[in-house]
Amino acid sequence: MKMFLFLLLLGIVGPHCTSARTHSLKYFYTASSGVPNFPEFVVVGLVDEVEMVHYDSNTKRAEPKQDWMSNITDEVPDYWEGETQIALSNQQFYKVGIETLKQRFNQTGG
Repeated sequence: MKMFLFLLLLGIVGPHCTSARTHSLKYFYTASSGVPNFPEFVVVGLVDEVEMVHYDSNTKRAEPKQDWMSNITDEVPDYWEGETQIALSNQQFYKVGIETLKQRFNQTGG
């Protein structure tokens, strides 16, 4: 249901769709450790190279960056809470991964 709603918002499916269109959906996850003035974890979602969603470890909230993404709560009121929980889970996963890499490459201090 979520995927259909998302595709409907993108205009990929629906009664008005009469021609084939190609769109791109990309998510970028960035994790860091010990970088001053930079969040430890950032997620950016793009549709056709336009930012539509943003999450970072400073705000700890997934937030829409386009009006059409803000409107998704009309159909799914807890959509952004769910996206925030997914990002928080990924943040913990990446944090453990960075700590593992630091140990394996002897980068635990200094």
